[in-house]
Amino acid sequence: MRKLIGVVITAGCALLLSQGAVAQTSEVRVLASNGIKAVVEDLRTQGERAIGHTISVEYRPTAALKHEIDAGEPFDVVIVTVESVAQLSKEGKTVGGEGTPISRVGVGIGIRKGAPRPDISSPEAIKRAMLGAKAIAYGSVGASTPYITRMFDALGIADTMKAKTLLFDTSDGTNGAVAEGKADFGITLVSEILPAKGLELLGPFPDEFQGYVRFSAAVSANAKNPEAASALIKFLAGPDALSSIKARGMQAH
Repeated sequence: MRKLIGVVITAGCALLLSQGAVAQTSEVRVLASNGIKAVVEDLRTQGERAIGHTISVEYRPTAALKHEIDAGEPFDVVIVTVESVAQLSKEGKTVGGEGTPISRVGVGIGIRKGAPRPDISSPEAIKRAMLGAKAIAYGSVGASTPYITRMFDALGIADTMKAKTLLFDTSDGTNGAVAEGKADFGITLVSEILPAKGLELLGPFPDEFQGYVRFSAAVSANAKNPEAASALIKFLAGPDALSSIKARGMQAH
């Protein structure tokens, strides 16, 4: 009997230890906007060391991620626009209101490396550049899209630009069209242009049309690893992330 009790205790301890090991090694699942992809990838390995968990990340436009979360996609951390985080919190899908601010970034124009660099520093200059382009590319649902359409409306060239615009679901499509010579300009967030192969940043929008997209991070209301998720967000919002944020054309929160 005493031997049987010992076996049960030993088995129970082994089970608890194995469960603890699983909890300690389980990954933190992150859903992140394309706009902050470069920063997260820069910091991914360092972040894993900081929180003691592996990190898996899926990148898509904020609107697409919001749709997936609404459909029940599981996650531990979400990093999207502050407006979307606030909506997710309102719907009970995340905790912490508008979340933790991570960074903000403006809209810019990308060109193929070595291509002519027209002036875009003023409303008049960017209007000439847009009208002179054979084709332009940008996202149909990206966080930068409202600023692009607003600029074209303000310049009075919205109808003209429609005929020469290529629309893509992601910034990868936009950047690819420019790199392949299908479009003269790719318009998206600066942080999505700088890492793109074969492209260079022509410049940001003029101040008159510039708008900043703010990214925040929040923990899922159903997170499997809430403590690790919170630790990851704290790391991304902390001083160790600043150099990457600046290098990718973004500004700290």
